[in-house]
Amino acid sequence: MTEVVATDISTRGAPPVGDVLLDVRNLKTYFKVLDGVVPAVDGISFSLRRGQTLGIVGESGSGKSVTALTIMRLLDIPPASIDPESEVWFDGQEILSMKMDVMRKLRGKDMAMIFQEPLTSLNPVFTVGDQIAEQVKLHLRVSNKAAWDRAAESLQLVGIPSPERRVKQYPHEMSGGMRQRVMIAMALSCEPKLIIADEPTTALDVTIQAQILELLKSVQQRTGSALMLITHDLGVVAEMVDNVIVMYTGEVVEQGTVLDVLTEPRTPYTMGLLESIPSVEKRGGRLSAIKGVVPSPFNLPPACRFEPRCPYAWDRCHSVAPQLYSVGTGGQRSRCHLHTPEGAGRLSAALEQHRVALNVGRSVPTEGR
Repeated sequence: MTEVVATDISTRGAPPVGDVLLDVRNLKTYFKVLDGVVPAVDGISFSLRRGQTLGIVGESGSGKSVTALTIMRLLDIPPASIDPESEVWFDGQEILSMKMDVMRKLRGKDMAMIFQEPLTSLNPVFTVGDQIAEQVKLHLRVSNKAAWDRAAESLQLVGIPSPERRVKQYPHEMSGGMRQRVMIAMALSCEPKLIIADEPTTALDVTIQAQILELLKSVQQRTGSALMLITHDLGVVAEMVDNVIVMYTGEVVEQGTVLDVLTEPRTPYTMGLLESIPSVEKRGGRLSAIKGVVPSPFNLPPACRFEPRCPYAWDRCHSVAPQLYSVGTGGQRSRCHLHTPEGAGRLSAALEQHRVALNVGRSVPTEGR
């Protein structure tokens, strides 16, 4: 029988050991709105070591961005609220209980975030140089000239040509790819220990996407920063990350190394995501899709939240909420009743059907890092 992985209560209140940079423990974030309470992030736990890359994937509404904003403490409270039992340890400090003025000194300097849409994140009435230099002056305590020199240097490092001229331009004078590079330059200007990238290639064409991803990899190798990459693109995950978390309706449904999760998925949800990727083998055929839609946060299923969409669900899935089970020997975890003795037969059928759906012999690319 597989072992259920439970939260280690003994570690509560104690900093992580070893080279763990970010340690998230039982994170719960809720939004109180007129219609009720939305459990946007519901008890997720993970850790990220220095210099490593973690990918967080899932459909829209799964809680990926709210997780990042909670870690950065960028949510308005209220309407948001964070469970008092939740802990986020960064570089040996618990940051959810940290005073906001201390948190502001960390944010931008030691931990930085690249937002999903740069045009709405950059201030349209200030030049990009002003906005980068402001952060540099605030955190590094340097002169105006040194801050502007650092801004131009940051633009050059992210591959923007003529940085001395571009630093004086406004966001609307740049293309989407150029603005995204500016966001990366801003995030890197103080050489942070952690970079959180929230879908950094959304709305960019394929060529620019590849350039941005290569840029993130080269910057990480040069600075030794840890990277938390939020995306719905499993191709990006396969190329960029060391470990991956799959989220659904605010919960972690699967986590492990990128090789384990993408080549040996252990939940029907992850299998469905992988099967929906277009491929050469499927050309001319019908594309796979996960049936149904993500449930309303005000009307979540009573037990397993994926049960209404799962082709392998049975009575237990409707009555008992699954826990994270340890599967295999590589630390992979799966929130699915298929990993109980009663679900063994259904698990075998699911794995066989998944192999058929992927066209046996085709593998998920995992090169790159």
